[in-house]
Amino acid sequence: MRHKVRVRNHDRPAMPPPPPPLPPPPKPDTAPGTDTAGPRVYSAPALEKAIDIIELLAREPGGLTVSDIATRLSRSISELFRVIVVLDRRGWLHKAPASDRYRVTYKLLETAHRATPAQELTHVAAPLMHALAATAMQSCHLVVRNGTSGLIVLRQESPGPTGFAVRLGTSIALATNCSGHVLLAFMGEDARTAILDETTDAATRASLAPHLAAIRDRGHEWSKSNRMAGVSDMSCPIFGYDGHVVAALTIPFLEVIDETPHIAADEALIALKRTATAIPQALGWSDPQAMPLNPSLSVAAPGKRKRATQPSTGEDLA
Repeated sequence: MRHKVRVRNHDRPAMPPPPPPLPPPPKPDTAPGTDTAGPRVYSAPALEKAIDIIELLAREPGGLTVSDIATRLSRSISELFRVIVVLDRRGWLHKAPASDRYRVTYKLLETAHRATPAQELTHVAAPLMHALAATAMQSCHLVVRNGTSGLIVLRQESPGPTGFAVRLGTSIALATNCSGHVLLAFMGEDARTAILDETTDAATRASLAPHLAAIRDRGHEWSKSNRMAGVSDMSCPIFGYDGHVVAALTIPFLEVIDETPHIAADEALIALKRTATAIPQALGWSDPQAMPLNPSLSVAAPGKRKRATQPSTGEDLA
């Protein structure tokens, strides 16, 4: 006799619940009345706060407290505190224990170096700039283009007792600066026109055009500093392996009036040109039309042969 076994519903294995529906894509932030056909603009509030904090502190070398940051950004301390703590923990900000002021760190610059050609450039240029500073007894710095402005990515201070040096990471205006004039003079015409159209007026562009042409002709710029009395800026272009200008190497020449050992400005310019030639060569580029800065060895013409089987005897190397 067979027995039927009934399976109760609660003895059956439970079926897994259906997966939740995927969330809809985030809606772009559009103001009322704006054209929604344009590019989408998404919002990331925490990220925007972090960027606001970094950009604010970049303009405050002395640093700011949390309260100061909140006041400058018109936000509450509670909105910014966690963001500031995370930036500090990740190394983007540094808090001074004595004053509780936060400052940006060099991690910004280091990250940019790793992500751009500036890393290779500074790696090659650093020892050559060290030698230049020792020869000229002056500081020197390297400026690259950063959008429509210039950025100082490397500097070498003077080994002498006194000197004048610019801060690493300083942003400069290309149209009003010696290094900027060199970058503008040697960059492509389209890039130069775009930068000047955005940053200068028509009168400035008209007056700057012949000056930039003269810089291209002589291969360097040498002018009085527009900031410091007694300082003359001299700058030369640095070319990459592809022959395009990638940086300007500049000496802010500080005039010495005492008996401190130094070289004259024209001698410093010669040393600057030598270094500005050595850096591109180390990067893999050399100008085939450029004359060598160092004199080459000369060999006297061989004398007439007395016999066809006798080798000629030339003079020794000069």
